[in-house]
Amino acid sequence: MSKIGVLIGPKFEDVEYTKPSQAFKDAGHELMHIGFKEGQVVEGKEEKTKVKIEKSAEDISTDDYDAIFIPGGCSPDKLRENESIVNFTKEFVESSKPVFAICHAPQLLITAKVIEGRNIAGWKSIIVDIENAGGNYVDKEVVEDGNIISSRGPDDIHAFIQRALKKLE
Repeated sequence: MSKIGVLIGPKFEDVEYTKPSQAFKDAGHELMHIGFKEGQVVEGKEEKTKVKIEKSAEDISTDDYDAIFIPGGCSPDKLRENESIVNFTKEFVESSKPVFAICHAPQLLITAKVIEGRNIAGWKSIIVDIENAGGNYVDKEVVEDGNIISSRGPDDIHAFIQRALKKLE
């Protein structure tokens, strides 16, 4: 099965993390939580779900993971402040391995400068950001463009999970 790097920081959208993560685990995939500092515990913004960071951004390589998953909420905006996380994201997208991005996750992809000319879904408040970065915003529950699978938000989780699991087959 696949090893999935979960790029996660403070104030992630709980349901956008918990439901896909559980589906990935139930399908036999391994998750590794990547963030600012190994051992740090980050909390979701609504339900206060706690997640322990297992690897810091400085200690990771694209070779270590088969896919990455970026939950939404405020987390992607916080993560894009970290140059190591941005560089890893850029390298990972360019590796052609699967990238699963929901809600505000395209903010990290925008900062990594990897969405130009690509079809991307995301939360309505970042549509103009996607477009300004050269991406094509698509208002659908799930959008697949090459190795990037993206969705608009919590209402799209089921479709997002199904497409991500299919990509991992």
